[in-house]
Amino acid sequence: MSSVRFNKEHLWVRLEGGEAVVGITEYAQTQLAEVVHVDLPQMGKRFEQGKEVAAVESVKVANGLNAPISGEVTGVNAALTDDPAKVNSDPMGEGWFFKLRVTDTKEFDALLDEAAYKQFVDTL
Repeated sequence: MSSVRFNKEHLWVRLEGGEAVVGITEYAQTQLAEVVHVDLPQMGKRFEQGKEVAAVESVKVANGLNAPISGEVTGVNAALTDDPAKVNSDPMGEGWFFKLRVTDTKEFDALLDEAAYKQFVDTL
């Protein structure tokens, strides 16, 4: 069982203990093109699944990012403030956006696994 899940808004969630690390997928960063700015959430702020939590701006478009699962922000990737291009070069590694303390693991379990996400992307 993979500890990485995806939603249909092209965010990935990786469980690390009781925290979830969140970022945008390879597909999303390709669609955005060159990322020029990232708005990260406030530490300690709580978000419900589906509510806007962060934003990403590229040379093509600005997009709000909705929380893929509910939780409290426990960390942000401050490196993206100085170097938002990390989102393009390593979207599922150094380009992560924020961490949440998971409030409901059932929300995580309901997200798409890698195979289901790949199948979804193939239909786009």
